[in-house]
Amino acid sequence: MTGSPTESRPSKILKSQGHTDQDKEDKQLQDLSMSKNPRIQRYLVAIEYIGTRFSGSQQQPNCRTVVSVLEEAFHKFIGQPVSIFCSSRTDAGVHALSNVCHVDVERISKRKPGEVLPPHEPSVVRRAVNHFLQKNEGDISVIDVRCVPNDFHARFKAQERTYFYRLVSGSEPLSTFEKERAWHVPEKLDLNAMQEACKVLVGHHDFSSFRAAGCQANSPIRTLDELHVCEVPATPYFPSITEREQNNSSLKDSHTCSVKPDVELPINSFSNTNDMVDTNNGKSNLEEFGIRRRHRSYVVTAQARSFLYHQVRLLVGVLKCVGTGELTTSDVERIMNAKTVTAASPMAPACGLYLGRVKYDLP
Repeated sequence: MTGSPTESRPSKILKSQGHTDQDKEDKQLQDLSMSKNPRIQRYLVAIEYIGTRFSGSQQQPNCRTVVSVLEEAFHKFIGQPVSIFCSSRTDAGVHALSNVCHVDVERISKRKPGEVLPPHEPSVVRRAVNHFLQKNEGDISVIDVRCVPNDFHARFKAQERTYFYRLVSGSEPLSTFEKERAWHVPEKLDLNAMQEACKVLVGHHDFSSFRAAGCQANSPIRTLDELHVCEVPATPYFPSITEREQNNSSLKDSHTCSVKPDVELPINSFSNTNDMVDTNNGKSNLEEFGIRRRHRSYVVTAQARSFLYHQVRLLVGVLKCVGTGELTTSDVERIMNAKTVTAASPMAPACGLYLGRVKYDLP
């Protein structure tokens, strides 16, 4: 079956194209944000969070946001207010496997006010901030901390950002475990058609058709280094009877007790509905009563140095319509050339989007 996670990915294009104006703008803003106090330690902090109960990442009055919760935890840790600057802004409902921010901390003695102490070790910062975060809703945590120079900016020093978008396809209602974690598409999706559409969208383009109103970027020109869609195992994944039997057979043949089977299972074994339903009359088999039918699960990967406002969700909206047959590859070209967001398909919901990684050339 095509589209397995192990297939080769499309080659990436050169990343030096189209960044000159953006580099100048980033340099100006970075200079304004540089800390001038030599006693202050700047930390680069990587965080993960479930975006469902956040009103986005940025600070907003009377709203629970990623930045406000993180700033509160730092305040409790060091005893004074701080300002958090995120590498990437995420909307309400968008999740992060790894978003990155920076924070400036001046360690003042609590016993002797005014006495400046050596900076905390990154490992101490991580443990202490997570201690206070877990007393909140428990839907955000620090996964890494590093000391960086005072001119290192989490947003403007980012070399590459990777987003993932999860779609699940199938007529069954969405599992409770998947709610607010993926976009449920009842129709079947044509993976090959979606992959062909990706080839039209990847590269250096005017993405005006994939730029939501309110975007503050000076230019709609962006270089999309990678756009890829593949089928992946449904989550949470638990092996079916067939898979367990295959695994037991391989164990008997090898006389070992390895957790991993010798033969990698095909992707369609993760999405097999034949074990769940009697195709003759559509009724559940007695021995399979109470076992949910699995959806097919897909992930769209988008990688670029930077993205326009809602660009990834608008791209996924078009790819989904290609997958269901509502649009063709020619339609995607037409939408791109229209250079207006009104030509694009409805935007994908926030719940399926994950900020996967922010890459840096760390000092």
